[in-house]
Amino acid sequence: MLQIFVYMLIVLRTKAVLVDRTFLQNAVAKGAVCLDGTPPVYHLDRGSEAGINSWLVHIEGGGWCNNITTCLAHKNLKKGSSKDMAKQLVFSGILGNEPKFNPDFYNWNRIKVRYCDGASFTGDVEEVDPATKLYFRGARIFLAVMEELLEKGMKNAENAILSGSSAGGLTSILHCDNFRSLVPKGAKVKCTSDAGYFINVKDISGASYIEDYYNNVVMTHGAAKNLPSSCTSKGKPGLTPLFVTNSAYDSWQIRNILAPNISDPNHTWLNCKRNISNCSPSQFQKIQGFRLAFINALKGIGASTSRGYYINSCYTHGQTEGETWFGTHSPVLNNKVNVC
Repeated sequence: MLQIFVYMLIVLRTKAVLVDRTFLQNAVAKGAVCLDGTPPVYHLDRGSEAGINSWLVHIEGGGWCNNITTCLAHKNLKKGSSKDMAKQLVFSGILGNEPKFNPDFYNWNRIKVRYCDGASFTGDVEEVDPATKLYFRGARIFLAVMEELLEKGMKNAENAILSGSSAGGLTSILHCDNFRSLVPKGAKVKCTSDAGYFINVKDISGASYIEDYYNNVVMTHGAAKNLPSSCTSKGKPGLTPLFVTNSAYDSWQIRNILAPNISDPNHTWLNCKRNISNCSPSQFQKIQGFRLAFINALKGIGASTSRGYYINSCYTHGQTEGETWFGTHSPVLNNKVNVC
């Protein structure tokens, strides 16, 4: 009862809506299953009026698993299994249904695809080890969900957006061209990513921790064949160049790429990572160096008339789904809401 009460308070405070889950049971026959073999799940709130033929497909985040041990741990959690996923989800921010708080997409068909594969929906390994019973089938999940949405009306889409947050933001980048190929040719198609631009920098110990980590994700999940060839041909699959709207001080990246626990055995960065106001001058210098590397990585992509960025300095990770999205007390910059 307490959990329901808290849930309703969140809904009322953020002007959100509760949306039921849908199990994609027919995906099991296609081998499109979560890490533990359970069917994928999505939540759909139907569009109305002028938004009836507009679709916003948002991919949930949840990190990655980069080897058998970590994937076995994910298998027993909601980010690796659908068996304990909530029956309803709060839709707020860009998924909300209130025009005041989500003026652009409130009446669109809004979908949240739950994350349960551990590799941003890129893996596809046919064999299943009988000892671990791990399924690396994320790419199949993505396709199965999109095929279901097409049957539910996305085949008539006039506007379609693929978005995501964190690992889901990376999904929206890696599957952008694939998404475009699935929706009607005449539709206006865009891809956007929230907190999904992960840069390759050495950590505080000088080690290439994150490079090794992502390469292990690619190898474990058999993901290389599902990454954009235009990127993998220029470097290792785990170093795919990315586009995303992000914070230059992304809190997850500072905690896990710049100063991962493995490189900080004495926990000298613990208080700094919890609250950057606690950082020492030398730690601030490292963080400023990370920001510069982040900005330079963006510049390295090159200019394009079809590409845009929203890069801010919030110490956060993920900004488009929370109550700060067009919230009453959100800060404003140039008469536009700044989602810190």
